[in-house]
Amino acid sequence: MSQIRTFNDFLKRIAIVVGALVVILAVIFGILVFTVPQVKAFNNLLLASFSNPRLMLDFLDRHGVGFNSLLFRVVVFPGFTWAALIAAEVIWFERKFLAKMQVRVGPLYAGKIAGLLQPIADVIKLLFKEMISPARSDKLIYYSVPVLLMAIGSALLAIIPVSEAWLIMRSDVSVLAIFAVAGFGPLVVLLAGWASNSKYPFIGGLRGLHQLVAFEIPMLVSVLGIVLAAGTLDMVNVVQAQSSVWFVVLMPLGAIAFFCCMLAELERLPFDMPEAESEIVVGYMTEYSSMAFGNLQGLAAYIRFYAMAGIFTTLFLGGWHGPQILPAGFEIAQQVEWFTIKTLAVMVLVIILRGVAPRYRMDLLLRMGWARLLVLAFVNLFLVLLIIQMGWFPIKVGV
Repeated sequence: MSQIRTFNDFLKRIAIVVGALVVILAVIFGILVFTVPQVKAFNNLLLASFSNPRLMLDFLDRHGVGFNSLLFRVVVFPGFTWAALIAAEVIWFERKFLAKMQVRVGPLYAGKIAGLLQPIADVIKLLFKEMISPARSDKLIYYSVPVLLMAIGSALLAIIPVSEAWLIMRSDVSVLAIFAVAGFGPLVVLLAGWASNSKYPFIGGLRGLHQLVAFEIPMLVSVLGIVLAAGTLDMVNVVQAQSSVWFVVLMPLGAIAFFCCMLAELERLPFDMPEAESEIVVGYMTEYSSMAFGNLQGLAAYIRFYAMAGIFTTLFLGGWHGPQILPAGFEIAQQVEWFTIKTLAVMVLVIILRGVAPRYRMDLLLRMGWARLLVLAFVNLFLVLLIIQMGWFPIKVGV
């Protein structure tokens, strides 16, 4: 077989491989239809579903994998697949958007069609690269870190109410679950640096731990005002409490503090000290290669990015609330639409900061967390207490 020398050759090779797989699967399925009664029955149901889709929906519901099942919500929407698709789109958008901001060429020529194929090419390239680990590294922890970071982002998806009817898990203390889950992120980063048995990753891991200590407490205090105003720890009730006015309007100081702490939690500029490519060679990810690196730098990082942006939307931007645009009967679709638009807007704001903000020094980063954001969060909390005690709050406390 000829060597791949151009991007067009790469696309042709992929088309050949995919076409061959489709043909093989079709032949296997055809053989099973004539030999296995259960497969034949499913094939008849599949053919009948083209004229009556309700037959397939009922079949899926009976087997616990329909649209209303927990499995569907966890795996497809609003769970992992939905978040992964948004992550893939945001990766492409960020590269294009930053290139426009910095007046340079982004993914264009290699990716064809405005660079849309570049992320796919990057993933396939990483899949076929050799996975190498340092000789004296702790292999179990070293290879567990990419999975653990993805699990943290995926766990956060479970408590985010995309709409009034679409959420994976509802809990009376789901606000506390944010900190219970997100707090593991920098600790896993520290484990990655330690398990690599290399000085640069360990420095990045220590920096991640410093960020956790400096920003986790201001983030928690900034949310206490919302808990007092809404009178609940349930994320759904928090959104319902913002039906008349969003908390970002009532608590702008808390929103600013939470947003800055969110940037530090995600290790995004100007708080990307655990990575700091120009200083410590990509920090705790230095020794990772192949899809382990791709998972850390891509899927896991951007699923956490989407999850934290969705949490900010839920807590401060009214969640799914927005003007009625779609006709009656499409309320759920409209709620999902408004939540997604707000979340993507928050992600775009974070991307803009990456394009214009310089990196903080470690001493300035710690000073900002302890001496500024913590004070700002407490001032926001005291103002909320004062407004509640004076009866000036425009919403009913304890929704």
